[in-house]
Amino acid sequence: MNQPVWIWYPGDMELFHGMKQNFEREERGYDWPAFWKMDDWRKNIRFFRTYQLEEPEIFEVHASGVGHVAVNGEKYPFEQKIALHPGVNKIEVFAGSRTGLPAVFIESEGGRIESNETWMADDFTEMHPVGTSPLFAEKSVDPNEVPYVEEALEPASVNAVKGGTLADFGRMVNGWPVIHFTDTENAEQAFTICYGESAEEATDLKWCYYKETGLVRDDFREGAEQPKLRRRAFRYIFLPDVSPEEAEISAVHTKIPLEVKADCPVKDPQLKKIWDICRETYLLCGGLFFIDGIKRDRWIWGGDACQSFAVNPYLLRDPEINKRTLRALFGNRPLRQHINTIVDYSLLAVIALENEHRTYGDGSFLREMYPKAEALTELLLSQKNEDGFLIPRERDWIYIDWADIDKVGAISAEQILLWRALKAMAYCARTLAYEDGLHAESETIRGQSDIRNVILHGPDGRPLPEDERMAEMVPVSDAERGYLLQTAESYDACAEKLREKINAFFWDPDQGAYIDSYESGKKHVSRHPNIFALLYDFAEGEQAGEIISHVLENPEIPAITTPYFKFYELDVFGKLGMKQRLEEEIRSYWGGMIERGAVTIWEEFDPKVEGAKQYAMYGDPFGKSLCHAWGASPVYLMGKYLAE
Repeated sequence: MNQPVWIWYPGDMELFHGMKQNFEREERGYDWPAFWKMDDWRKNIRFFRTYQLEEPEIFEVHASGVGHVAVNGEKYPFEQKIALHPGVNKIEVFAGSRTGLPAVFIESEGGRIESNETWMADDFTEMHPVGTSPLFAEKSVDPNEVPYVEEALEPASVNAVKGGTLADFGRMVNGWPVIHFTDTENAEQAFTICYGESAEEATDLKWCYYKETGLVRDDFREGAEQPKLRRRAFRYIFLPDVSPEEAEISAVHTKIPLEVKADCPVKDPQLKKIWDICRETYLLCGGLFFIDGIKRDRWIWGGDACQSFAVNPYLLRDPEINKRTLRALFGNRPLRQHINTIVDYSLLAVIALENEHRTYGDGSFLREMYPKAEALTELLLSQKNEDGFLIPRERDWIYIDWADIDKVGAISAEQILLWRALKAMAYCARTLAYEDGLHAESETIRGQSDIRNVILHGPDGRPLPEDERMAEMVPVSDAERGYLLQTAESYDACAEKLREKINAFFWDPDQGAYIDSYESGKKHVSRHPNIFALLYDFAEGEQAGEIISHVLENPEIPAITTPYFKFYELDVFGKLGMKQRLEEEIRSYWGGMIERGAVTIWEEFDPKVEGAKQYAMYGDPFGKSLCHAWGASPVYLMGKYLAE
């Protein structure tokens, strides 16, 4: 007998909380919602299932939202015990919310009626198996609220600085400060709280990202119930014009506990310290979703997330956070915009679906996500130029990296990613063709009425009742298998044609490398497309050897400076057996940050820049994130290539 859990329309919990997450960005007193299209969750849902009971049962429905319960057509309110008689009982729960997530929790006295993954959800246009999550398995845990655990923290040091008090917690905190004023003489005096990832940021009253003003000391006196401050990220708290004797400073850190299942795989002290700090960075940027960083954006970015997915098996082995993040990133169909507006992030997300299945073997999740990946791939293929290459539309962003890449017209790095994404789609289609079953309303066959007709009938040929056809998996029919295999062949053929074109337009035999752009005429060579070509086995044989000697080992080609693309470069080093080079890069790059006092991994690092200037980025003196998800890749690199 299973325990009941909260259920909702599949993917809606992730869309609901994903939207809230993408509204968390705050800069210097104003809020900044994410600048891409965010899909909404459904507002009214019908949950249903039919039970064949041999004994009477009493059950009760708890709901987030308004609505009612119907048993064989007779209606009841929520929070009421409902008696069921032996025989067939068709239960429908109608739940709606204009502002929250419609969800229900169903329990019964005999344990025969309970909300779980066997129920179906209907938004009155499409029916699917319900969504669930281990995070919301208790009736008391409201799926509209993130189940954060709170941890009280004391500062590592408190010092008088610049006429005020600077508290250093010695680590990054994602929560809020707790201030208690010990004096009563200045009870009505106003004060300010400044936050910072660095001491320089916290003590810069003009440029610190987070600053709380208009506070009155009397509200924070010792013994008073302190007003709850906004959840923010910081290492340092600075109170201007307040002496250390006047106030006590502590903090509350919030997190979703993630179970670490792996230890550092190396014994070297420096590498172990790097691994520990990468681990800390990773856990801070993970929780309900993988986000890019805990201070500045706090958004769910596809590129950061895909690197976090790679780290996961070497630290958490937790597919649930990957699935939550991918659902939030893909959103709903129809797909009219690329993930985070970035074309390469859409490509990486498609590739991530193949990697997810190869890593965790979750066929149900692949079945759920494949229609969205198919729609996203159709969008990508619709953006080809006359030469057959993927190009951006207006408002699309070609990112690849913060680097000097020739991005005129079609660029090679993007085409190689498209080739790899097409191969991923071929893998997904073939995998689904040979899975044990597909849901009767699988979107892979939407519009294929002849195939759907086969799927919607049972083994004996009779039409399946609505409840049965949706609640159970049915074997993959010959018709659907044929459709999926044909689709896979089509993706493979498209990929092979694209490979030929890439080699014809972008390969420069004189330089022994792929150039960034053929349209600009510059024949500029960067590391990025050539790293992708090696990593994804796009370049083989002599071509691969030339890239290694003319690009990878060529100091005249500008170096990678971001941890984001260092991930790909060092993955190639490991793949090619260049373990010494891989280790040296980890020691110098990540070790260099730690020598500067980093307690988490930064968004970018240039050892030539020192002092307060090292915290600048995007034209902002403190624009650089000092706790960034994509910096945690040494956990993956050490686990995969350097494990002892």
